[in-house]
Amino acid sequence: MEGLPYGVLAALVGLAGGVVLGLSARLGDFCTLGALESAVYGKDHRRLRLWGIVLGVAILGTQGLAMAGVVDLGASFYHSIAWNPWASVVGGLMFGYGMALAGNCGFGALVRFGGGDLRSLVVVVVMGIFGFVALSGPLAPLRVMLFPQPDATGPQGVVHDLAGLGIPALATVLLTGCAALVWGLWHAPLRARPRMMLWGVAAGLAVVWCFLGTSWLYDQSLGEIGVEGPSFTAPVGRTLIYLMTSTAGGITFSVGSVVGVMAGALIGSMTRGLFKWEACEDPRELGRQVAGAALMGVGGVIAMGCSVGQGVTAFAALAWSGPVTLAAIAAGAFLGLQQLIGGYQPE
Repeated sequence: MEGLPYGVLAALVGLAGGVVLGLSARLGDFCTLGALESAVYGKDHRRLRLWGIVLGVAILGTQGLAMAGVVDLGASFYHSIAWNPWASVVGGLMFGYGMALAGNCGFGALVRFGGGDLRSLVVVVVMGIFGFVALSGPLAPLRVMLFPQPDATGPQGVVHDLAGLGIPALATVLLTGCAALVWGLWHAPLRARPRMMLWGVAAGLAVVWCFLGTSWLYDQSLGEIGVEGPSFTAPVGRTLIYLMTSTAGGITFSVGSVVGVMAGALIGSMTRGLFKWEACEDPRELGRQVAGAALMGVGGVIAMGCSVGQGVTAFAALAWSGPVTLAAIAAGAFLGLQQLIGGYQPE
């Protein structure tokens, strides 16, 4: 292992975390849009409450290691780039609305593709392309003008800001993490599904593992490898670029995490006997999914993360962008789902 390039080691960290997340989605029903749909329209709150377990474990684990000095959250872009609330709200709304139209977020599309759904491959590719259109393509100058991302001038985030008001960091971490866990575990139907809860714990630990692994590599590589956790908007585009230009190098944590999710989903689908090749039979449905994927790509880059990248990873880092972006994504998804129920179809 010592002879491997740092980029390969980072990819292996991402691969391990991605496999666990993919398995959590297939074996534990961890899904963003699925949780909202089940809660709002099916009156089944188990998948939504599962998020409490995922977030609680991710927050307590990540912040505990940060306090122990083995995870450097200050080196992650969630804290090193100044938070732009408008970017979180606008980007989150775009991402959530696109997620409803596409029928999945980027993470969910990777999971479904791992289960044989070829429609999700279209969503993944379109989202990755449009993400880079906004990140470094034709829309990049407009994005930078409207939603600048200057370097932070000092520590930021929930823990630091509340500490300035006299609230100890440990109290903030314990209150936030335990509140999320209690909210999840308070739901009796979820407690009746121990396997589902265990996979929620695994998903939260996957985020902790990614922060731990990349923090170690950040230290060993003298900053060559960034500190990051799972996210599936720009990383999908980076993976597509790597697959097309691998001889030029460029393997990263992003590539490992994206491939890991698909591999974990494939294993989970095979385990449950759910693997099945599927394709789109309705052109209107495909058009809606492509439009949604494009919105997710642009919105995810504006918000600097997706439902997992901001909703779980940034939340674990206790960056203000996490809860704000997650709320905006949920609002955008609800609006999109309402339109779909009303019979919306793209021309």
